[in-house]
Amino acid sequence: FRFRLSLVLVPEFYNITLRPRLRPDPNSGLFLFTGRSVVQFECLEATDLILIHSNKLNYTQTADGHAASLTAAGGSSAPEIRSTWLQLKTQYLVIELNGKLTAGQKYQLHAAFTGELADDLAGFYRSEYEEDGVRKIVATSQMHPTHARKTFPCFDEPAMKAVFHMTLIHPPGTVALSNGSSFELLMQHTRFEPTKKMSTYLLAIIVSDFTNKSQKCFQIRIWARRKAIEAGQGNYALNVTGPILDFFQSYYNISYPLTKSDQIALPDFYFGAMENWGLVTYRETNLLYDPDTSSNRNKETTVTIIAHELAHMWFGNLVTLRWWNEVWLNEGFASYVSYLGADYAEPDWNLKDLIVLDDVHKVFAVDALTSSHPLTSKEDSIVLPEQIMEQFDTISYSKGAAVLRMLSDFLSEPVFKQGLSSYLRDFSYSNTVGSDLWIHLEKAVKDNNVSLPRRVDAIMNPWVLQMGFPVVTVDTSTGKVSQKHFLLDPESNVTVMSLHVVSFRYEWTVPVHWMKDADVHEHIWWLKEKEAVNLDMRSGSSWVLANINVTGYYRVNYDLGNWERLFAQLSSDHQVIPLINRAQLVDDAFNLARAQLVSTTLALRTTLYLSQETEYMPWQSALNNLQYYDLMLDRTEVYQPMQDYIRKQVTPLFLHFKNLTSNWSHVPEDHTDQYNQVNAVLTACRTGLTECQNLSRTWFRQWMETPSHNPIHPNLRSAVYCSAVAAGGPAEWDFGWSQFKNASVASEASKLLTALACSADTELLRRYLSYTLNSSMIRKQDATSVITAVAANRAGQNLSWDFLRVQWEFLFTDYGVGSFSFASLISGVTARFSTPAELQQLLDFVEEHEATGFGSATLAVDQALERTEANIKWVQQNKLEVLDWFSSQISELQQD
Repeated sequence: FRFRLSLVLVPEFYNITLRPRLRPDPNSGLFLFTGRSVVQFECLEATDLILIHSNKLNYTQTADGHAASLTAAGGSSAPEIRSTWLQLKTQYLVIELNGKLTAGQKYQLHAAFTGELADDLAGFYRSEYEEDGVRKIVATSQMHPTHARKTFPCFDEPAMKAVFHMTLIHPPGTVALSNGSSFELLMQHTRFEPTKKMSTYLLAIIVSDFTNKSQKCFQIRIWARRKAIEAGQGNYALNVTGPILDFFQSYYNISYPLTKSDQIALPDFYFGAMENWGLVTYRETNLLYDPDTSSNRNKETTVTIIAHELAHMWFGNLVTLRWWNEVWLNEGFASYVSYLGADYAEPDWNLKDLIVLDDVHKVFAVDALTSSHPLTSKEDSIVLPEQIMEQFDTISYSKGAAVLRMLSDFLSEPVFKQGLSSYLRDFSYSNTVGSDLWIHLEKAVKDNNVSLPRRVDAIMNPWVLQMGFPVVTVDTSTGKVSQKHFLLDPESNVTVMSLHVVSFRYEWTVPVHWMKDADVHEHIWWLKEKEAVNLDMRSGSSWVLANINVTGYYRVNYDLGNWERLFAQLSSDHQVIPLINRAQLVDDAFNLARAQLVSTTLALRTTLYLSQETEYMPWQSALNNLQYYDLMLDRTEVYQPMQDYIRKQVTPLFLHFKNLTSNWSHVPEDHTDQYNQVNAVLTACRTGLTECQNLSRTWFRQWMETPSHNPIHPNLRSAVYCSAVAAGGPAEWDFGWSQFKNASVASEASKLLTALACSADTELLRRYLSYTLNSSMIRKQDATSVITAVAANRAGQNLSWDFLRVQWEFLFTDYGVGSFSFASLISGVTARFSTPAELQQLLDFVEEHEATGFGSATLAVDQALERTEANIKWVQQNKLEVLDWFSSQISELQQD
């Protein structure tokens, strides 16, 4: 089967008219849309075959019985069509001709067709919501990555850029939106200005009765349900969009390429958001912000996602990668600069630091497994739609962001921006491969006389073309510095011999920023081979700290003497060590212990100083790492001593915030303090601090007594709801459920959705799981989150695994297609697996469903098996040591 288009036909423009029916068809009961399209293409090489993508479209037969007709542009004649048929597997409309198309000649292919406006969140689809008791239908779209072909016949590959002339026919009282500005409104016909030359996956078409909040000077509009806009939920997005666009115009040194910027919040949406050029689509939770019910976490999500999507308006849309095997460059880049754009819009929040927790540390966990993969895949290994979808993973987004941040850091931002700007200018309205960017950056390096140990491509290739990352070990007694591929399971063998591993042998060119005691060395030191000596790093009685601010994508280990000196510094005056590095020491130590490079006791000792720490990043880092201990050990005898120790460490933090907020009467000023206040409450309540549990219970009860007035600050709701539902019974649960069903703000609904899974009552949890099979109770797009949230609860672990095993066939082949994230379902439900019995159950499950396969969850299933085996080993090797350590800390507490 041939899945890729040949390069002999190149599209120039499309004329498309689409008419969605927002009422079911009287004959079939289905929602439909009809359409007509013409595509003009040039033939580059004589051929008697036209392949054009088409999926799930029914064609109106022409007079001579074909699915389409062909004419030649400019009055010459076109060959007659011999036959047309649909090749379902490869999603092509195939047109066989009686003669050959002439090289250099332009042709037009005409078609009329009908498709289903299904609720499958793909292509042109329908989204439903209720307003004032009335069911409303929205026709909206998600073309990315391969669904434009489900809307009209097209050359549906990112390199097949063309101009699109779009017309929408829509019912009275509705408004039609697309990528360009509308320039002609006849009776229910909206015509849009021709687009710029662009890829099919960036098209967007929406018909709704939404309204907008707009800014006049340049056309920026935020669209949503009328009620949401009237309640002011679009105001925050509108306020930050202008500054973010200004930031990117200056960062890229290229003005915004379009005439308008629309952003719209949709009730049903598969991704978090989609960067359609000029009409960006979002899940409601990501675009809308309600100051009365949304937390500062929601606010940060909104500003960073808007920055991510708007970054693509240049990088990704104006200049587009040729094929999906280099998705990481597009998504990793937008993820990295989203922190810069958001930081410009909210300069007081220190957002740039948070990339270390939210991307770097997050992806280290995945990239240290043998099932990881390189950033760039071979082009011919990514051809099927599901293989394309699998590229959109943590590696592409977060590792992509991390290595680009490292690159920008060692080049310096001005040089990085200069190379980036010339790359975007050079390739505007066309396509590139990743190495094109390295070439432009190399030129900027030369222009600015930057001193590098190797060329940009030679430094970057090992980070991009092989999977994983190094652990850099500094021996401060000798000054020897070495690197080694870091794997969480030291006994695992790397079998994935990618094309490039042979030449790179898991070695990297590593930029090292470092400090000795309180002195930061101003120059980067480069580790260029397996090991080298840096005599300045011999430290005597001083401590050495490498990878300052974690700008490098690697972990660091030291000789034991240096670890002891770092511990001494943490306990005497932790603030001498930079904030991000305090978070790094914790995260590196716990992971080095997992890999058996340091002892588990050494890792646990990094948490001793936390009783004096009030900053968010180190606390979050510790909680992230202790969560693994929780998952592995919360069904064993380690559970209680661990709870007692964490409660002891968090109590000073809880009291610090009680004091800072005058007994919880307001929230802290600082953005990350607001986050850490949530950590303090969540952790203190979860580990059984009575004062915290009473506080939660009182607040929740006050709310139950006056449902119209919620006394709990939006930041603290997730923590308090969970704590109150866990301690409560059916009354609290039913109240939470009724508030969820009536929530008018998406972010509030989502907090309740998660909190309802915190119950300790297995009957309530069973009932909650059953609701995920009924879309009138739980929207399909939310079902995955509910099942994984129940699995995250100690009391719900077994229930959700049983539920998934019983329902898998139905969910996977019928109910959940297109709206369930099967990969996160598998990884969420198996996260606690750590016994041979659980491994056996997982193997049985895999065997039972081998015939149907696991689709987009295939990789997740492999990872779950690998992770379970690693967990079993970890528990066997560490349980006693961990029990002893926590118990000894607690007995000291009892002696005090």
